[in-house]
Amino acid sequence: QLAGRWFLVGVASHCSYLAEHSHQLEATTVTVTILDGQSLAISTLRKLDGMCWEIRQRYLPTQAHGRFLLKGRGYGSKVDVVVGETDYSTYAILYYQKGRSISVKLYGRTSRVSDAVADKFEQRVRAVGLNEDVTYYFPQYGFCDSADEFHILDGEL
Repeated sequence: QLAGRWFLVGVASHCSYLAEHSHQLEATTVTVTILDGQSLAISTLRKLDGMCWEIRQRYLPTQAHGRFLLKGRGYGSKVDVVVGETDYSTYAILYYQKGRSISVKLYGRTSRVSDAVADKFEQRVRAVGLNEDVTYYFPQYGFCDSADEFHILDGEL
């Protein structure tokens, strides 16, 4: 049910890169494809220095429903991904935990979500100890439709 196209609406995170570059946030879309009935193939399209890039990742299923594992490069770089809340048709709130650090992301089926959904997201953000100082909202225009073959980054599969 998560399959299809989503727009990244907001992120709450203590990520220092986000804090330093929040003025450069670019419109970001994510396409989710279900592989083998369990794994999620995630294709993220966003601009970097004016060029459209595609970042491909695979979220591996865990024993628990709605929980996935994203393996990074190197030791200790795995990220636990939890689908916190979604209605599948308008929004999804996902939690990303790496070590002791947690981020919360809000995705919408459109680039705007209702105030009620935004409020829900902000409640979830506060519930994990984050606040509006580390919450960033993404532009609602300037989306990439595709990236050429030279601008595709493959995460570990």
